[in-house]
Amino acid sequence: MASVVTLEPGLNVLEITGAPITTPSDDDTAIPLIRVSEWPSPGSERLTILSQTGVGDVWIERSGGVVVVRTPAGGGRVAVTVFGAADEAVRPATVAVRRLAGGEARVDPAQAALSALAPEIAGRDVAVEILMHIEREGDRQFPGQGWVGPRGQKRRVEAFGIRPLGGLWPRDIHYKALQPGGVETPWTPGPQLCGTRGRGMPLLGFAIRVAPHLQTKFDVIYQGAFFNSGIVGPIRNGEPCRPPTSGDPLEAMSIRIIERTSE
Repeated sequence: MASVVTLEPGLNVLEITGAPITTPSDDDTAIPLIRVSEWPSPGSERLTILSQTGVGDVWIERSGGVVVVRTPAGGGRVAVTVFGAADEAVRPATVAVRRLAGGEARVDPAQAALSALAPEIAGRDVAVEILMHIEREGDRQFPGQGWVGPRGQKRRVEAFGIRPLGGLWPRDIHYKALQPGGVETPWTPGPQLCGTRGRGMPLLGFAIRVAPHLQTKFDVIYQGAFFNSGIVGPIRNGEPCRPPTSGDPLEAMSIRIIERTSE
């Protein structure tokens, strides 16, 4: 079932809400079941869909997600199509559109999508540094702003650790790794390394949260970039960030930790 959404010129964020996936596939793979594609428009200029590594039509899980679309001066339209099993009644997705200021500027679409999930959160970003163990590179330390890791280079991230630089004690940030064979590590407090070194075992996803006693004061929002699936997320507050393609290795991540301000 398809919905056609008309967009104004500039940079638009589409927040798509679909039906939850209640029946897993036989191989326990999360199948993307919503397609976002360009709908023919009278003008000659085409819009650009910007939510995977690269541009073009996008598949997301049926529960929904965030897509960024750059629309030309004459405006444009996209089709949001929900797919289901042959014997399943499918209802259309709900699409909320928000325009970003400075929409004609060059942006990292994935970072725009990450920021789009939390514009309503009044607060400040907590600075972090991230340690990664990367295939053929070993340990690398990065400032945790924007994308971290060898994005686009097809080098597997095998472990990571997070150290807040202010506003949180390291032990107050928790994270876990998703590994081959469906293995999930226990929640690991910062700044310890989570994953493996020297075993050739890639990360197939991850999750991040703050300690339970701080969950009303902080939000954690994150994305992962995977070899074949591209960008997954934004995800928030301990939900697993995993690719729709089973066994797809992680190559980079982008993280925001936001300290809420008092109302």
